[in-house]
Amino acid sequence: MKNQKIIFTSVLLALACFAVSSTALAVPRPTPTPTPTATPPLGEDRGNGNSAAENVDALNLSTTGSNNTAHGWSSLHGNTTGYQNTATGFAALSDNTSGVANTANGVVALSRNTTGSYNTATGDGALYNNTTGRFNTANGLEALLNNTEGDNNTAAGSFALIANTTGNNNTGNGWYSLYSNTTGTYNIADGVYALYSNTTGTFNTAI
Repeated sequence: MKNQKIIFTSVLLALACFAVSSTALAVPRPTPTPTPTATPPLGEDRGNGNSAAENVDALNLSTTGSNNTAHGWSSLHGNTTGYQNTATGFAALSDNTSGVANTANGVVALSRNTTGSYNTATGDGALYNNTTGRFNTANGLEALLNNTEGDNNTAAGSFALIANTTGNNNTGNGWYSLYSNTTGTYNIADGVYALYSNTTGTFNTAI
């Protein structure tokens, strides 16, 4: 009888060990991290103080520019000698070649900028078509969208100064302010739809 108890206990222990072993094997294993394809891998130091992170083609690997930061697919992709640029968002500053000290936050913000410098664009499409314009500030959806060569413009609000191409020294604060302005200069518009229809007029103030 005693031997039967010992055998029975041994069988139970064996079954318990098998059950634990099976359970352990059933635990899912973590998926291995894919091997980076870029050289060096995206997200690593690119040299000269440059860094790129997250997504494909961020920051040109062949750039000789310095202190650039790119986050987002194709951001700063074409940069060659530009330095001190920051691009965050899909295709932000993607065409920049030698522009300096630009900041682009948003999808295609400052996307077509090539040599323009000291511009700040915050918002999807802000300063999208800017190529050589300098010292422009655009805050809002598509603010200063069509600016190409205009300098020293400030647009705060969605679609503010959206049609401006080569106009200089304009300030639009508010949705659709200076909306139709193309080449007008030294205009100040403060408020929703302020100076909405102005196209080429200069030295206008609407508050």
